[in-house]
Amino acid sequence: MGSALRCTVTSKPLLRIVPLGGLGEVGMNMMALECGGDAIVIDCGQRMPEEDTPGIDLIVPDITHLREIRSKIRAIVLTHGHEDHIGALPYLWPDLEVPVCGRRLTLALVREKLREFGLDRRVPLQEVKLGEPVTLGRLCITYVHVTHSISQSSALIIETPAGVVVHSGDYKIDDNPPDGERTDREALARAGARGVLLLLADSTNVDRPGRTPSEAALVPAFERLLAEAKGSTIVGCFASATHRHRLVLDIAQSLGKRVFLAGLSMTKNIRIQRELGLLRVPDELILDVADYRGTPPQRRVVLATGSQGEPLSALSRIALDEHRQITLGEDDQVILSARIIPGNERSIFRMINHFFRRDVAVHHEPAELVHTSGHAYREEMRELINLVRPRYLVPVHGEMRHLIAHRRLAIEEGIPADRVFVLEDGQILECNGDGARRAGDAPAGRVFVDGLGVGDISEVVLRDRKHLAQDGMAVVILAVDRQTRDLAGGPDFISRGFVQCDLNEEVISDLKEVARRAFEALPREAREEAPVVEEEIRRALRRSIKKRFDRRPMILPVVMEV
Repeated sequence: MGSALRCTVTSKPLLRIVPLGGLGEVGMNMMALECGGDAIVIDCGQRMPEEDTPGIDLIVPDITHLREIRSKIRAIVLTHGHEDHIGALPYLWPDLEVPVCGRRLTLALVREKLREFGLDRRVPLQEVKLGEPVTLGRLCITYVHVTHSISQSSALIIETPAGVVVHSGDYKIDDNPPDGERTDREALARAGARGVLLLLADSTNVDRPGRTPSEAALVPAFERLLAEAKGSTIVGCFASATHRHRLVLDIAQSLGKRVFLAGLSMTKNIRIQRELGLLRVPDELILDVADYRGTPPQRRVVLATGSQGEPLSALSRIALDEHRQITLGEDDQVILSARIIPGNERSIFRMINHFFRRDVAVHHEPAELVHTSGHAYREEMRELINLVRPRYLVPVHGEMRHLIAHRRLAIEEGIPADRVFVLEDGQILECNGDGARRAGDAPAGRVFVDGLGVGDISEVVLRDRKHLAQDGMAVVILAVDRQTRDLAGGPDFISRGFVQCDLNEEVISDLKEVARRAFEALPREAREEAPVVEEEIRRALRRSIKKRFDRRPMILPVVMEV
């Protein structure tokens, strides 16, 4: 999908784009940008686990490539403070040990996260001001404000020896944002007028026509729902949705209500915004959750985490009537002010059903306008392309369907098809003013975080976990006489997730007999090799269980010498 490079002795240096996360998937955003002897890393995000990753806490990018170019990396450059852009930092920074650049709120959120890992004093954090260039080797970064669902989000204008790169970050073009800071079209247009080699542009909402509704469009619905509330109102949203926090707090204040915070991350993020002066509300507006029951129901508004139905979140515990302070019933209402992330549908609707069982009204999109996206729709994406007018374009931040649809949109806007590159994680693009081409692959993939372990869970372990979850496990234990190699005890049989032993004594007796016969059929020499004995017993039990039950439990023979 691109023209070959025409390199001559007068050609500009090559720019290498190496995506390590966020292309072909939603979340885990990370990209290396290399030119000459210098490199930067844009964002360092995580992904939440899904159904195919049982027991995993979160997923971070594979940074094998970054370790290989460690001496070139000048900084990690953060576009904004969402977890899918900063969440992997505590896990990956110790392998890189480079400065981290970002705007004030982003760094405050990062600092809080690093403190949990004892890294807050080690990581050099460099605050960046809008419009003030930051020199990182031969690369020069200028932050440009864009509107998004979290304050202080930015696009990046990156000057390199090969040409100018614009990275959109996560953005929308909202002309009426809650904080009054609009997307800086003028700065983007100035970059376009000077000449932009490459645009890296957010693809998340390419399948939505028109323009993203403004955050201000939510005000009528929230005002009506809060004003008409006969009981408590719970607003479920992301802890990092800072504009939504401001909207709810402002409306609650205007109606004489009191706001309670549910969820550690919500409490932390509201505190940080207030400390930075980004959220100015009177102290008496936000009460401690311990005062919830002492406040009249119609005056209670709760900002709660857990909009995706996470089992241990504040909102899920409220839905199950397991929250220590907050209880709901008839006349109370819940406003789910967040999009349904693909893959979370089942848990979200399970939570909604729990609310309905207790006569709690639930308001959510698309039935009511209580949420708007932080990502650009198609017409805003067209506007960005025409403001920047890049020579090349790479769609980023999205699944493959998003990236390909974004490519088609770019072609509609006049960018030649051979100058729009659809990449996946690990696929390298090289370009300069002479041309662009795919240039091989870098190591890329998923690294699993499980408890305190980072990267010690492999795909094989996940496969075993899924096998155990689907078919259970059967353990058969045999004691073998060390001298005679005859059976000295057992077989004993233990089942977990396969059959209940005390209710299936006949079945267990039969399976023990299968294991005993398999052992006795082995010649004495074979019985001296425990792995041989174990494999023969495993094979015999597998055949018997498959024939009798059509199941495939994990079978673990254990041979002990006595």
